[in-house]
Amino acid sequence: MQPTPTAPGRNFRQADVATLAEALDVASQAPTGINIHSLRGELVEVIPYAALREQSLALATRLLGAGLEPGDRVLIAAESDGDFLRAFFACQYAGLVPAPSPLPAPLGGRAPYVEHVRRMLISAGARAALAPPAIADWFTEAAEGLDLIASGDLAGLPDAGPERLPAPDPEGLCYLQFSSGSTRFPTGVSVTQSALIANLQAIGRDGLSLTAADRAVSWLPLYHDMGLVGMLLCSVGFQCSIDLLPTGAFVRRPGLWVDMISRQRATISYAPTFGYELAARRVGAAPAGLDLSSWRVAGLGGDMIRPEGLRAFASAYKQFGFDPVAYTASYGMAEATLALSMSPAGHGLRTDLIDVDQLESRALAEPPKADSGRVREFALCGRPLAGHRLEVRGESGETLGERQVGRVFAWGPSLMKAYFNAPEETARVLSPDGWLDTGDIGYHFDHQIVITGRAKDLIIVNGRNVWPQDLEWTAEREIEALRSGDVAVFSLSDADQERVIALVQCRTSDPDVRLALEGDVERLLRSRHGLEVQVVLTPPHSLPQTSSGKLSRTRAKAMYLAGAFARAPVEA
Repeated sequence: MQPTPTAPGRNFRQADVATLAEALDVASQAPTGINIHSLRGELVEVIPYAALREQSLALATRLLGAGLEPGDRVLIAAESDGDFLRAFFACQYAGLVPAPSPLPAPLGGRAPYVEHVRRMLISAGARAALAPPAIADWFTEAAEGLDLIASGDLAGLPDAGPERLPAPDPEGLCYLQFSSGSTRFPTGVSVTQSALIANLQAIGRDGLSLTAADRAVSWLPLYHDMGLVGMLLCSVGFQCSIDLLPTGAFVRRPGLWVDMISRQRATISYAPTFGYELAARRVGAAPAGLDLSSWRVAGLGGDMIRPEGLRAFASAYKQFGFDPVAYTASYGMAEATLALSMSPAGHGLRTDLIDVDQLESRALAEPPKADSGRVREFALCGRPLAGHRLEVRGESGETLGERQVGRVFAWGPSLMKAYFNAPEETARVLSPDGWLDTGDIGYHFDHQIVITGRAKDLIIVNGRNVWPQDLEWTAEREIEALRSGDVAVFSLSDADQERVIALVQCRTSDPDVRLALEGDVERLLRSRHGLEVQVVLTPPHSLPQTSSGKLSRTRAKAMYLAGAFARAPVEA
């Protein structure tokens, strides 16, 4: 079995189509396709785009033969395998609306996952729920009592259906993208065909400058917008071959990611910052002959960019041909299909060093003076993509100037028209003239957008605006026992005061070591940030993450309030 080729000499089109189904029709004319790899990195399935089209068309008739009708929603467990790909594209040809669903967490247990799937089914008003055989009965259990036509794996569908399939609607729904990390009832972003195509064109043509010589590698989950849109659907839209690793493969063996890039001579691969940090720590296990010189776009997205971790990766893999000019920062969200801005490809990561005191007290991102006590480095995330606009606004809605910090608003053809069946939630973030309140805080510098954090996460203490990631990163960087993602900081309002809580993952039960760690974190944050912080130790792997792998402070705070991290007495 051989993977599909890169085929640089093929005819090449830049997602100049009206629908995703048409994009696959175009891609089927090329010899390229999708290559599925196992947890060990072994090639297990090769799906040329021509075969994916044929198989998806056949499955589309089976879905309609089961009684589904155009417009019906279909929840699909987004395993990185051929069945998910066939089901997702079958929905496109059948006029159905797929809703990719997360897979079970490794240590999450059956009951919580089944309940989560059930909430998604209800939120989407789904008529079918499809999953791999290993968890098909979990989906069937989640669907009990709901008005579903089909649930379980693909084998349960009829063998045939109508001879004619409906024509795709360029203005119709393409899929539902559920928000990540929310503790609320799941909210689905309604992604239209036109919004998706606009974003694919903006990413591939204007952002990444994709050509017929490009090839992608991804371990990102397909239920998250960066993995689904940025890696998979962009590859289809530009007819590029892509090699998919299960997300679990990267978590267990980060070296598989860079090894796959080397072996396939890939040019495009994205990851959140923590992915680069984890791979940097495992550089000692790099295989002989590793060569990353083909990697021209090392994309950054999905979380706040941590420059020091990226410098560590670049230093660790320089010996294997990695060039840091490949770093390409981006900014976006599911409500914008995916990307809103991207830094210029081939320019590397640009950062801005600012005075933290000015940021916290005056909402200004000013360069530090010689005697500045505290500084912070932010990544520049590029100019808005073609056809899109980004504004930074003040508390009264006025547009702010360069280096003035405020709330980020977005406008453009990639934005959602609504959250699915959630008019009040839609009205809260989307204005009648199409401007989206992103919920992010940032500023403009050198015509690029710089994101400083989420508005809902901001901690206000005695008139200071404190970013929780500043405290988290200080602890993780300066305390040897801590790693990236080990600390979650948030505030609680007690009477008229803000109480700052730091949840810290601890890997030992030794009472002396635990007490020492608590004291070290408290003293460090007091001295560096002038804040009194209550430290609560939590077990390893207990801090919740979103579907993109970044820390979810919202869920961590909710778990704390629910007593999940109750402080246990330490015996002397």
